[in-house]
Amino acid sequence: MTPQQALAHDAWRAWHPTELASCLSGVSRPWCIVGGWALDLWHGYQTRDHEDLEFTILREDLATFRQALKGLEFYTAGDGIVEYLPTDAAPPATISQIWCQDVEQRCWRVDMMIEPGSPDSWVYKRDLAIARPRAEMVNMTSGGLPYLKPAAILLFKAKHMRSKDEIDFEKAVPKLEASERAWLKACLEITHPGHEWAQAL
Repeated sequence: MTPQQALAHDAWRAWHPTELASCLSGVSRPWCIVGGWALDLWHGYQTRDHEDLEFTILREDLATFRQALKGLEFYTAGDGIVEYLPTDAAPPATISQIWCQDVEQRCWRVDMMIEPGSPDSWVYKRDLAIARPRAEMVNMTSGGLPYLKPAAILLFKAKHMRSKDEIDFEKAVPKLEASERAWLKACLEITHPGHEWAQAL
């Protein structure tokens, strides 16, 4: 496959999570939906439009997922720069995002996020001291879609607090279990001292 020039950053026609799951049906390594879609899978319905679709994998499993998504081209994304990732090439250690391009349709389909941790342990990539058993951090929908639990999603969203993040927080907080509220508040006090979301928890 001859690499093409990277698309415009906004050339997204993201898959629905079920389409991604279909592509990954033969993969036994850990992965899960993250971002806004993870919250909607938890809610049980779509609360808003999503311009992209994000899922996480372990860095050691990149080749496995590239093979499962073999109809796509892969581009590293970091600091606003999107660059082609050649076949069998490993991304730099500083890269934690890979955008996946549908060559035929000329659009981005999914954002593959690289995370630390192990099959048994989930680790917050912005502070490696924050870690929990993966089984406690990843839920499954009735249809078999794995997604990161809401408290962890909100921890990621707390950094930028975009308008969509504020909306996601307001919709999620009333439904969070007490233990999840406590965990999120404790993590915010470590990563973002004085964060206004902590006051609401």
